[in-house]
Amino acid sequence: MKSERNDFTQGSILRKLSLFMLPILGALVLQAAYGAVDLLVVGRFGSTSGLSAVSTGSQVLNLVTFVVTQFAMGITVLIARYLGEKKPEQIGSVIGGSVVVFALFSVGLFILMVFFARPISILMQAPAEALDLTTSYVRICGGGIFFIVAYNLLAAIFRGLGDSKSPLLFVLVACIVNIFGDLILVAGLHMDASGAAIATVCAQAISVSCAIVILLKKHLPFKIQRSDFRLNSQCQKVLGIGLPLALQEFLTQISFLALCAFINRLGLEASSGYGVACKIVNFAMLIPSSLMQSMASFVSQNVGANNPKRARKTMFTGIGLGLFFGCIVFILVIFKGNLLAALFTSDAAVIQNGFAYLEGFAPETLATAVLFSMVGYFNGNDQTLWVMIQGLIQTLLVRLPMSYYMSIQPNASLTKIGLAAPASTAVGIVLNVLFFFYFTKKQRKNNSL
Repeated sequence: MKSERNDFTQGSILRKLSLFMLPILGALVLQAAYGAVDLLVVGRFGSTSGLSAVSTGSQVLNLVTFVVTQFAMGITVLIARYLGEKKPEQIGSVIGGSVVVFALFSVGLFILMVFFARPISILMQAPAEALDLTTSYVRICGGGIFFIVAYNLLAAIFRGLGDSKSPLLFVLVACIVNIFGDLILVAGLHMDASGAAIATVCAQAISVSCAIVILLKKHLPFKIQRSDFRLNSQCQKVLGIGLPLALQEFLTQISFLALCAFINRLGLEASSGYGVACKIVNFAMLIPSSLMQSMASFVSQNVGANNPKRARKTMFTGIGLGLFFGCIVFILVIFKGNLLAALFTSDAAVIQNGFAYLEGFAPETLATAVLFSMVGYFNGNDQTLWVMIQGLIQTLLVRLPMSYYMSIQPNASLTKIGLAAPASTAVGIVLNVLFFFYFTKKQRKNNSL
């Protein structure tokens, strides 16, 4: 059964949400940190071409990682739902079936990234000087994709169980390994972007090993049997929740890859500057992202316990919490973005381009506090089809057309290109507010029957 600490159906929402969110935030910070370390070390000890390769290649890796994370949300929601419904005996088949599904998914990603690394790099319009390095980065990361997928699968299981501390521990190990790997392979052996990719894969492999050990030693409220590891009835439920989110995230990340390609056409300095800005953006988005992930588990437990009022209150608590920290991040990005960019490179032109993009992007730090909290609420309510629809509208009708239009203007401004993100998020907020009223009215009508 759930411990009181992991029981989100009673007690202070703010306190429990904050305590559950903090380790998730810590894990995301560390994940972003070891991605930033790659860029930082290559920027200091590698070449400008290597910096561009890590920038472009990490965009591809981010696409895969974020899609897998959203796909795994189905596992988190189902486990939390069964705990709320006091049906822990269902969890073993959820995990077993998910392992099979994610293993098949990993094989597909491996083939795509290893054997089509160069076409992917060309599609990304990697600068000619950085094409070979970008190809190597993508291929090496593709070779270790099994570890990246496994990490996100295990993290989803822990979050569903209400345990956000264990993933923090094994991502801390990965971060430490990656830092030492970068210093040895890039700074010491001068392997440039390829060294950064090898360090990332090794870090993920060790992280997964730690996660498996922790899971095996953990006192679980359910049993996993060998017969659970097959394509069972729970797989359909996991896919039903996770696939719409994965598709929405895929197209969202495609829009960011397209944006990367648009900016790559502006030259090597713009490409490198955008890559630096993206690392800062990753940090800026950590609190909204941790809120969204926390919200799904928190809301799902309360929905399982038939307490929709507390689930709604959780969403509003999350919005308030996100806006508080969002204001701090906004001020930091808009006024000190040039100093943040200077942490990754000493090239004045790259710093200037990175800061230019951040100036346009800055309002996104506030808007996502609202949007991601609402998305987490709908994920916890199994409304992932709606989450996909609103995400596609933002991506295909606002972010992508606007960023492309801004990029083809004479003397294209990275600041104006950066505005595409908050503009699309603002549209998403309006759509989600309207859907929230519709969904709440529908819930109350069903409860009155």
